[in-house]
Amino acid sequence: MGNVLAAASPPPPLPSGLSPPPPPQSPGDGPPKPPDTAADDSNPGSMEELHKKCKEVFPMPFDGARVVITKGLSNHFQLSHTISMSNGVTIPAGYRFGATYIGTKQTSPTEAYPIVYGEIDPSGNMTSRILHLVGDRVKLQIGAQIQDAKCVMAQLTTDYRGRDFTASLTLGNIDLINSSGVAVLHYLQNVSRRVALGGELAYQYGPQVPGNEIAVLSLAGRYSSPNSFTLSGTLSSSGAHLCYYQKGGENIQVGVEVETNLRMAESTATFGYQVDLPKANLLFRGMVDSNWTVGGVLEKKLLPLPFTFALSGQINHIKHATRIGAGLYLG
Repeated sequence: MGNVLAAASPPPPLPSGLSPPPPPQSPGDGPPKPPDTAADDSNPGSMEELHKKCKEVFPMPFDGARVVITKGLSNHFQLSHTISMSNGVTIPAGYRFGATYIGTKQTSPTEAYPIVYGEIDPSGNMTSRILHLVGDRVKLQIGAQIQDAKCVMAQLTTDYRGRDFTASLTLGNIDLINSSGVAVLHYLQNVSRRVALGGELAYQYGPQVPGNEIAVLSLAGRYSSPNSFTLSGTLSSSGAHLCYYQKGGENIQVGVEVETNLRMAESTATFGYQVDLPKANLLFRGMVDSNWTVGGVLEKKLLPLPFTFALSGQINHIKHATRIGAGLYLG
């Protein structure tokens, strides 16, 4: 329950074409990823970043066809147009219009605040996110999602980043009339240069919850070795989540993820890898899991044109389900 609104898109970083420039992003991986906002090398980051290195290795397959056009109108404002033709499983089909505004409070060469992001389709369904840095260590995130003229998601996250720790509080879908909502408290502490330990306390209440309320306590840890590998994990009464990341070379990265659900008596292992060929302007991410699912996403930059072509594929050999996709990204 670390992210009570996992279905919502993550807050966008500084998009290409705006100032200051962002680190390179892979457009085939869906919404841009937020920048790393650790105050210094001794800060462990937030709990949501615990498995970040491993997660970034895995592909995000999509089906159908989509075209994404981005246009920077100024150093602080960018527009995007997304046209998708699919069954709507991974991304909504149709047209979506997006806008991003980057403020003037620059904290690093790749970071500036506030960040205001919004995306809407012709039916009025909208996703929005606001990020702002208060002082030097407090970051606020406000997100909302509207579907069928109803607010289906509202979230407020506050992160305080100390010298060697991060404390976060997330409030999601708080309804004072029906007395329901979710609150999640995170804490992650660096106990040494290589080891970070912390915990998560998730509390949900409301008439739809058995007993009207439930609380789950999770323990978390991460070990980062000097040999470019990272081992992270969380453990709770409902199960365990373990991740292993290894940088195999300058152009190869691999990751292994194991998720165990004790209540359902199920466990899934996933192996992912990323191959980056900068001389060929090509990036490939692939994965295979214990449920006999194989997938991959290939991205090719069509230089000198500002185009990126993407091919995606995924097949489940047990369910005999196949998804094939192609995308073109301009800008």
